[in-house]
Amino acid sequence: MATGTGKFPRTRMRRMRRDGFSRRLMRETRLTADDLIQPVFVMEGRNRAEAVASMPGIERVTTDLLLRQAEKLLKLGIPAIALFPVVATSKKDNKAREAFNPKGLVPQTVRALKKNFPELGVITDIALDPYTLHGQDGLIDNSGYVLNDETVAVLVKQALSHAAAGADVVAPSDMMDGRIGAIRDALEKAGHVHTRILAYSAKYASNFYGPFRDAVGSAANLGKGSKDSYQMDPANSDEALREVALDLEEGADMVMVKPGLPYLDIVRRVKDKFGVPTFVYQVSGEYAMLMAAAKNGWLDERAGILESLACIKRAGADAILTYFAERAAGWLK
Repeated sequence: MATGTGKFPRTRMRRMRRDGFSRRLMRETRLTADDLIQPVFVMEGRNRAEAVASMPGIERVTTDLLLRQAEKLLKLGIPAIALFPVVATSKKDNKAREAFNPKGLVPQTVRALKKNFPELGVITDIALDPYTLHGQDGLIDNSGYVLNDETVAVLVKQALSHAAAGADVVAPSDMMDGRIGAIRDALEKAGHVHTRILAYSAKYASNFYGPFRDAVGSAANLGKGSKDSYQMDPANSDEALREVALDLEEGADMVMVKPGLPYLDIVRRVKDKFGVPTFVYQVSGEYAMLMAAAKNGWLDERAGILESLACIKRAGADAILTYFAERAAGWLK
């Protein structure tokens, strides 16, 4: 790499910034629709959509309406969607039995998506918080502590039910120890050798998840409960590398850093250390902040959104889960 030892005025860094053509020629990071994954919220019923108040422009939709959206996403060149269920309260319990129901909302939706759009990648969330009465990502003991091994056993059942329905990627977002290895072994044993695992390896106990919990209906269940005993401390960085290393050793195909913009240092460290497919989730709180600022005229909506996505990619992300995916792909196209 050039050391840039030339002195002013022989070296004028602004020369290459003067015109659009030269700025484009030396641009290091390029964002395309290939980099984007659209998270979607699916609910039971037909021909229904519900706005998510804390996420302007985002809706919970029934499977039939999701199929229409999937067709649009494909036309925009978006490779995959990430599916998150809105589970009826009547189907929640503290054993999360609905999480592995082969006739449940997620398996039914996966089947419909793969039947109609086999080329669209379908990523499913492997976690129990949409299915539990307490809103935690796992089973709990009498003190409210989330049990690790007992939860992993249920997560394995959930992953197998999604794989059997045709999910291309299962994405454990729970942060239980050892769940990647357990899921990988179960998938292999069941013959699902092509099912990929996207591990939420560095998922932080962040304050930026609030609107998502509203969207899937777990916010009220969780109440003032904390996920600090299993999600990572936002103050830690080295720990993230240990988590990623463990998940890769256990059989993860891709790793995730979540949230996005406040954690770009983690993204860069993970990419530099491991050089594996590294995904980033630009989470609901990031979406809500950008949208609120744009709606108030405090920043340019299109420019601000595209800049945020380009910065995530520049930090080392291979793909970005973002609620802006559909909009950004339209702008880029």
